[in-house]
Amino acid sequence: MSAISLQAIKKSFGKTNVLAGIDLDIRDGEFLTLVGPSGCGKSTLLRILAGLEAPSSGSVMIGGKTVNAVRPADRNLAMVFQSYALYPHLTIAQNMMTPLRLRDLSFTERLPIIGPMLAREKYRKLQHQVQETAKVLRIDPLLDRKPGQLSGGQRQRAALGRAMVRKPIAFLMDEPLSNLDAALRIHMRSELAELHRSLGTTFVYVTHDQAEALTMSTRMAVMMDGHILQLGPPDEVYNNPNHIRVAEFVGSPKINLLPGELDTSGYVRFGDTVLSRISAPGSAISVTIGLRAEHLALVEPSDASALQGRVAYKENLGSDLFLHATMKDGAQRVVIRATPQEAATVSVGNDISFARKRGEAMVFGQDGNRIGLADIVPDSMSEVA
Repeated sequence: MSAISLQAIKKSFGKTNVLAGIDLDIRDGEFLTLVGPSGCGKSTLLRILAGLEAPSSGSVMIGGKTVNAVRPADRNLAMVFQSYALYPHLTIAQNMMTPLRLRDLSFTERLPIIGPMLAREKYRKLQHQVQETAKVLRIDPLLDRKPGQLSGGQRQRAALGRAMVRKPIAFLMDEPLSNLDAALRIHMRSELAELHRSLGTTFVYVTHDQAEALTMSTRMAVMMDGHILQLGPPDEVYNNPNHIRVAEFVGSPKINLLPGELDTSGYVRFGDTVLSRISAPGSAISVTIGLRAEHLALVEPSDASALQGRVAYKENLGSDLFLHATMKDGAQRVVIRATPQEAATVSVGNDISFARKRGEAMVFGQDGNRIGLADIVPDSMSEVA
């Protein structure tokens, strides 16, 4: 396998800047996901890697060699598209054999009738490769069918098979699951993750669905406006976002954001409450406090650290239940995760008390960047986290 490196990649379409100097090293055998909202440049970056788009500036390197001038077909990268891109008039076996015929057979050997007679051994070898790949994907009983006779999931596996049969150095996938229904999409996520583990080949996966990035990736790159805001393992990106836009985009339900203040002593305040962690002393500034739904818990009204709210919406997801509550001032709305048992007696319109779990608050400055907090408990102030 070969390492892939994107260095200072910029791309403009006319006066519109799509990529603003992307630097990205892709490790051998990892599952890297490019995730972000529509228009952030993730698909353009993938197409530049594949050779389908030329960068305005910067270098694409594979195995230490610059491949900017190398044709897509010669980069040994396999692209899997959102639309499957299967030939409807060919069987699945013929679809999977097409890239092998184009790569391994001469023009004469590709001719119908004559070709198979001239290159019997080569054709047997190609058919064996197709059969072996189909077994891995569990589509070998479908090889004689045409795409129109398959379900969405079967067609997706056939598209993967056509890419796999070439044994590329990396798979490039552009939102391959977006055409599937919700249940099948969840099933295919696990299948793709298992396939990656079994093959050990590099996967570069583009999606706007942060759930796909969180569940499948070795690392995920969160992109916004042509920049990579954060790159790291899914747990790190979710639990320690370095920017408020990353915190807002990654996670469902959306993170709760509350206005706060950082005073000259480094204490973070929300109303009458002071967080139990402290920042470096400096100028007093306005900050934003971020708390995920699982960082809030229902408590008794008598709890000293309790905040008050009124339930505006009750979202039942079976194993989890989310309470959307308007806080007392009426200006702030938060989402609290609870178990069905905890919220069994709570109805829309009820007043509830909830508290923040110690040490879980994230604080962001006016520029959106994360402000670090140290675990120092002030003796003279109330403790909430």
